[in-house]
Amino acid sequence: MSAEASSRYTSVAIALHWAMAALLVFMIWLGWNMDENEVRYQLHKSIGITLMFLAFARLAWRFANPPPPLPEGMPAYEKTASHLVHIAFYVLMIGIPLGGWFMVSVSPFQVSTVLFGQVSWPHLPFTEGLIGETLYEFVANVHGKGAWVIIGLLALHVAGAVKHEFGAEDGVLKRMLPGLFGKPNPPALPARGALFAFGGSLLLFAAIAAVPLLASGSPKPVSSLSGPAALSGNWDVDYSQSEISFSGQHEGKPFTGVFGNWTADILFDPDALGEARVRAVVDTRSAKTGTKLYDDSLKGKEWFNVSQFPEASVDLSDFKAVGSGYEATATLTLKDVAVSVPLTFTLEISGDTASLDATAAFSRKALNLGQSSDPGASWVADAVTVHVTGKAQRQP
Repeated sequence: MSAEASSRYTSVAIALHWAMAALLVFMIWLGWNMDENEVRYQLHKSIGITLMFLAFARLAWRFANPPPPLPEGMPAYEKTASHLVHIAFYVLMIGIPLGGWFMVSVSPFQVSTVLFGQVSWPHLPFTEGLIGETLYEFVANVHGKGAWVIIGLLALHVAGAVKHEFGAEDGVLKRMLPGLFGKPNPPALPARGALFAFGGSLLLFAAIAAVPLLASGSPKPVSSLSGPAALSGNWDVDYSQSEISFSGQHEGKPFTGVFGNWTADILFDPDALGEARVRAVVDTRSAKTGTKLYDDSLKGKEWFNVSQFPEASVDLSDFKAVGSGYEATATLTLKDVAVSVPLTFTLEISGDTASLDATAAFSRKALNLGQSSDPGASWVADAVTVHVTGKAQRQP
């Protein structure tokens, strides 16, 4: 047996082979066990994108580090079959994740993708006009069938490796083992091209991951928000001690968030409630919940649609005293939809300083929020509570 024929794969090729094999098997299990589970669904997408870029890196590595030849005693038709199985694996390891990416992009649900809960991943470009249930179901069907093809190829691959390991010709399995089994092992091939293989894949990944960052832009400072014409107010808000928050439920669990950028003009006198007015403008891009998937979803078209409607406005009117506090009508205008609800609040005025605590409840259905992916409120509860706390100083 020649030295070339006895050479093993490079250590990098061996590591990629077994890591990708483990991820493939886990992905197949995950695909069958992720229904009604958003966490597993996001993990499935995360691993799929990871596998695609690992496949790119492995192809580049294979180009720079050709694999050792198959055993000389292997029949020609088996060598051809082995090459075809490998080609099919590469096509599917890239094609299936691409298909899944396309499926998510054209889905009528338009669920955001956040890789491993950290990296925002965009939809494929030029798919906005293709969004629809028919195409989505077709692609989903093809995507699911691809998993069965992968299973078949895995079975062929394992059967072939075992057959040749125990057959008359030189075995091939020991050349792909990580050095822990099959002693004595033949020497590994020298490695080269790491920058080409992994640097190129990482650069492509970074370029795609940068798209959401570039698209979102920087939130406007409070002073530059537009919205309705400013009131000639008599109070100055202390934004460092004021907050607009929101809360609701997702999958039966509570979530909360805050708007980082907003501005308000206040005209209020307890002795002249008929003249009281408040106008506020909120930068919807500044919504933060502490969960990146929620933050990305809120920016999407079926929620705040920040690319087209970066601001929401709130007008308070019809003030009246109620018990030890006050009530007003809050009219929220979001995505050109205006909804009015009662807002109750307490106000403590000490000298020239006022402290506010206000609450209002909105229906996201009335505001046309999340009506594509969850119109029946099966996942996200319809009721959303807005809570405002803050301090203001009376103008001279």
